[in-house]
Amino acid sequence: MLGLSRAGLPALAPAHPGELQQVALDLSDSAALCAWVATGALARFLDGAGRVLLINNAGSVQPMGPPGGQGAQALARSVALNVTAPLVLADALVAATPGCADRRVVHISSGAARNPYPGWSVYCATKAALDMHARAVQLDGVDGVRVSSVAPGVIDTAMQADIRASRVSDFPLRERFESMKRDGALADPADVARRLLAHVLSADFGRDPIPDLRQL
Repeated sequence: MLGLSRAGLPALAPAHPGELQQVALDLSDSAALCAWVATGALARFLDGAGRVLLINNAGSVQPMGPPGGQGAQALARSVALNVTAPLVLADALVAATPGCADRRVVHISSGAARNPYPGWSVYCATKAALDMHARAVQLDGVDGVRVSSVAPGVIDTAMQADIRASRVSDFPLRERFESMKRDGALADPADVARRLLAHVLSADFGRDPIPDLRQL
């Protein structure tokens, strides 16, 4: 396994001794990501693989609020993290594995890709971009390549804490998510991960380019 993240993946390393390679890389820094791809490290890691799987999980709900107060730098970082990085990594993976017959790319999408929310114009737009990427790649019909943008449901993650800490003026629907936390309606991350992997490794993966995990 190869993990890319800004702070590394310390919780995973002890569970997979000798099986996990980690790269500390800020995926919101497009120049750094492109420089890393150019080193050939990904191609070397994938050399000779008979099956490859890329899960694009990194993402940010920031900046929240209507246009006029989002800020140029925050907007650029959000697009870089939520859109540019997944597309760059998907392209790099396909380019590095021309002889591989089973190449799967998973974008972690959101209900916000398919339904507009006030205060989330940037998040909605960037997640919708991943959905459209998956739909278009399906039409490309590249041999051995399947891409799916999966909406996993509302999960009890750090992003949810970020949402609950937001200002109502930036996100008018904050109370809805606060209620879900109080009522225990947020999905358990470990359970979602198990269901996601079961789908990703199944023969059905990729038939629907934009599935909702809750409906599978």
